[in-house]
Amino acid sequence: MEIIYNNSGTTLRVTCYGELDENSAEKLRKSLDDNITMSQAKRVVLDLSGLSFMDSSGIGVLVGRYKKFVNRPVAFFISRPNLTVDKILKLSGIYTIMPKIETA
Repeated sequence: MEIIYNNSGTTLRVTCYGELDENSAEKLRKSLDDNITMSQAKRVVLDLSGLSFMDSSGIGVLVGRYKKFVNRPVAFFISRPNLTVDKILKLSGIYTIMPKIETA
């Protein structure tokens, strides 16, 4: 998995490429924690257009980041998931805590 960060003001844009599964979930978790803390972001946009696969481990990372930073507060948004990832996110109910936005 490749993760690219772009910080603009109080918005941190995170673009993920590859597969988000049990093998890469820990890398993303640690990387998100470190970058959100360092950037002092108030808004995190997760661009998932580059993900080819995501399983429940990925859902766990997203929910965990929400819980960790909700009191800071940090607002999370999901942008551009492909159809397969979008279906998984809808089924999980993640969009109730991390709304899907059309443009990042």
